[in-house]
Amino acid sequence: MMNKETEKLLFNPIRLKAISFLISVEKCNFKTLIDVTDSTKGNLSIQLKKLNEAGLIDIKKYFHKSYPRTDYSITKKGKKSFEEFFKELKLLK
Repeated sequence: MMNKETEKLLFNPIRLKAISFLISVEKCNFKTLIDVTDSTKGNLSIQLKKLNEAGLIDIKKYFHKSYPRTDYSITKKGKKSFEEFFKELKLLK
């Protein structure tokens, strides 16, 4: 049984789109996640921060050729949580 906090976290459409995309790639950048989630920059930032604070995704900030970059990836906890969430959704049929 999934904990209620994680369940509430993943029921948000933007967070769910982001984490379901991240489970299928090694890592991606902010621009890609904007396209995938069809969200605004501000809203996406807030939602990614919540996923990060819950330990479901990692956020890596660095510079590449003097430009700031940010990569996002799913954690082991994030994969497990997403899989449990998906399994529970299937049981609701």
